[in-house]
Amino acid sequence: MSGFFKSIDISSSGLTAERLRMDIISNNIANANVTRTESGGPYKRQMPVFAVKSTSAFSLKTLNDSIPAGVTVEGIVEDETGPRMVYDPSHPDADKEGYVAYPNVNSVREMVDMITCSRAYEANVTAMNSAKNMMLKALEIGTKA
Repeated sequence: MSGFFKSIDISSSGLTAERLRMDIISNNIANANVTRTESGGPYKRQMPVFAVKSTSAFSLKTLNDSIPAGVTVEGIVEDETGPRMVYDPSHPDADKEGYVAYPNVNSVREMVDMITCSRAYEANVTAMNSAKNMMLKALEIGTKA
């Protein structure tokens, strides 16, 4: 049974990571027009950094690598792409030439990321449900014997 629980743990880590990714995408979209932050300047798009979570406890003799155990979030980084410069001399944050520095958030890119995030979340739910169904079938076999 521990293999089934491991499958659920792996899918669970994927769900947690994709949920964080969705939160970050939502935050990027919400701040797409913020020209002033506490640190000064426009909001900078954020991105999560994922890494393979692995365990060496169950390494195989033929493999020196550790067995994957899901995904972990290494951190959240800011996109260092420069801001969008828009000519709007009436804006309070306009520079001497009349340009306003807007966040480097592209709503089309964020929507595509949101769709891929949603699909990855659904895939993890499907994998988790499959593991759960296999567990239930194994229990049924065990009770019939």
